[in-house]
Formats: sequence, C-alpha cells, structure tokens
Amino acid sequence: MNQIDLENRHAIVTGGARGIGFAIAQRLLSSGASVSLWDRDAAALKEAQATLGSPEKTHTAVVDVTKADSVESAVQASAGAFGKLDILVNNAGIAGANAKTWETDPAEWQRVVDINLTGPFLCCRAVIPHLLKNGYGRIVNIASIAGKEGNPNAAHYSASKAGVMALTKSLGKELATSNIAVNCVTPAVIVTDILQQLAQSHIDYMLSKIPMGRFGRTDEAAALVAWLCSEDCSFTTGAVFDLSGGRATY
Repeated sequence: MNQIDLENRHAIVTGGARGIGFAIAQRLLSSGASVSLWDRDAAALKEAQATLGSPEKTHTAVVDVTKADSVESAVQASAGAFGKLDILVNNAGIAGANAKTWETDPAEWQRVVDINLTGPFLCCRAVIPHLLKNGYGRIVNIASIAGKEGNPNAAHYSASKAGVMALTKSLGKELATSNIAVNCVTPAVIVTDILQQLAQSHIDYMLSKIPMGRFGRTDEAAALVAWLCSEDCSFTTGAVFDLSGGRATY
C-alpha cells in the first residue's frame, strides 16, 4: 500500500458503514485522517466503528442524506467531534429496481434520484461553508460508469450518476480559487452488497462490458479516493476519474 499523508485531516464519508464507503474510511484512517461515518443504518454504523477499532479517530452519525435538516445536524455533530472539517466523500447511493424506462415506477425514479443526486448536493451545501472557513478542502463524489454510458433498465440510476458528474464539474469551477478541489470517480461494478439489488442478467451485462473481465474491488476504489482527498491532488478539480477496468471510452 502506498502511503498517502492525511495527518490532521478530518473527513466525512457518507454511506460509510459498508462496501465502498467502509473501505474508503479504512484507507483514510490508515493515512492518518479522522473519519466521521454517515449512514442511515445505526446498527451497521456501530458494527463498522467497532471493526475499524480506532474510537478516538472515528465518529458516526445516523443520517438521511435526502433531508436537509438531517444533513445539517450531522455536519454540526461531525464538526463538533473533530473541531473542523477538511474532506467530504459523497458515497451513499442505491441501485434501484431494474426496469425499462417506461415501466419504471415514478416513486422509484424519485427515490433513486433523491439519494444519489440530491443527497450529494445537500451534503456539499452543508459542508462547503466549513471548507471555505478553513481555506482548504477536498470533495470526492462517487458517480458511476453508468452516468457516462447509460445502462439499459437502469435509467434512474444512470441519470442520477450523470447528474453527479455535472454537479462535480459545476462545483469544481465555483471553488477553483478557494483551495478546495472537487472531483468524482466513475466505477464500473465494484463487488459490494449493492449487487444484491440487481437482477443477475443485469450483473452479467455489466461484467461483459469490462475489458479486464472482472469486477473492481473496494480497496481499489479506496486507493483512488484517498489520493483525491490529499494535498497531492492540487491542480485537478471538476474532473472525472475512470475506475472501470477499461470500460470507459472517454
């Protein structure tokens, strides 16, 4: 493992109780950061904090990222726990049920967009004033290769992740002179519990698109995110980083 210096940095990772979010929290901690794990599952948060084994450097908050008041309360709690905030990783997301676009329930469309796109907006909106106060910050949004290419039977997910990329680019320009870098990562399939939400035919379709012939690992995602959270990432903002095993064509 390459060493990345995040000493004295304080991070929020949404969806941090499991999967990619948990792996990111592990990597940030191993790099010296303190981490506030946000998730809507209180039991999973408790288990994740125990597994991380660094109670003095971890904090947890039960958060609904689709609710502005819930996000604001969690930001205040995280800032209070650490004294300041330096890093935000917007990882929380869902796949949603697979269906043709015209057969998708509008409520399901709204649910996916609320969590995957409105959630990162609300988190950025609440955290950025703290970063501006510090004169430093790093924001990493987890998008998806689906946002670039559009997966069939997943229009809601694909559209929400395309929105995350556009949000990243807009924020990157707005904060470009503030020493706050905003970037996003576009994974192909990473092996996590989210696969349980998908039909096997959809999983097979996504695997068939990856030239490396395998799915990604959570530690591979965490390694890229950790660098994007570091001071070394100093002249890159509003950018989209491929993590797709060669699937991405642009």
